[in-house]
Amino acid sequence: MLIVTTETIVGKEILEVKGLVRGSTIRSKHLGNDIAAAFKNLAGGELNSYNDMLTEARQIAIGRMVEDAEAKGANAIIGMRLMSSSVMSGAAEMVAYGTAVVIND
Repeated sequence: MLIVTTETIVGKEILEVKGLVRGSTIRSKHLGNDIAAAFKNLAGGELNSYNDMLTEARQIAIGRMVEDAEAKGANAIIGMRLMSSSVMSGAAEMVAYGTAVVIND
């Protein structure tokens, strides 16, 4: 599955637009990670556990978006975007969305 953030794909013709596709996941923080992050916040630096959690959330959301596109018969996704939002204290949603299309091979 070809995924791009642009509205067109250089060298490819969009033969059919299948419509909006999306994938999402809601992830919660781990208490142990919260404690470690609090100490890290005092000293400064990257919060690796949160970075790992967000990387995993992006991969899951994109994977689910691809499954949605495949179910609609698409072979590419254009205009892909990622969005995150806080759902409740300690939990966040990651959403991947775009337009499913059929392109020439």
